[in-house]
Amino acid sequence: MEAGQPAQKALNVSWDQFHRDARALAALLRPLGPFSTLIAITRGGLTPAAIVARELDMRCIETISIVSYSAETVRGEGRVIKPIAPGAEGSKPLVIDDLSDTGETLKLVRGLLPSAHVATLYVKPAGKHLVDTFVAEVSQETWVYFPWDLGLCFEPPLVKGG
Repeated sequence: MEAGQPAQKALNVSWDQFHRDARALAALLRPLGPFSTLIAITRGGLTPAAIVARELDMRCIETISIVSYSAETVRGEGRVIKPIAPGAEGSKPLVIDDLSDTGETLKLVRGLLPSAHVATLYVKPAGKHLVDTFVAEVSQETWVYFPWDLGLCFEPPLVKGG
């Protein structure tokens, strides 16, 4: 959330929900394969890519690193900081990320891999047109907190001010 922006809605995704959604994504992708290579967009795409790779029995996994956030919550223009290995995409690549928000990251990916099938767990309206397969859509003003963003903490009972 950028400074000066109105408060946003929050979606807190638990590990259980994340795992269910990643398996659901794999189920949607299964009839569309087989894919030549799975390409995870780091960092957010690493965990769903591992789950999808397991479910689809894919062993050829590559990564691409694109930075489009600073200070974890401020969006900026994306830039590739680690490209995929030349020729690693194969004939039918599958690109996995956790979320398509504004679409800046996926615009770069589409430019580099125009034949790729792009799949994400979640999409927002501004980035939806860049995704071929997704599990759920959330509003543009919703900030998605993934399990690695959250920590468990004690909550006092309601009768004690919780």
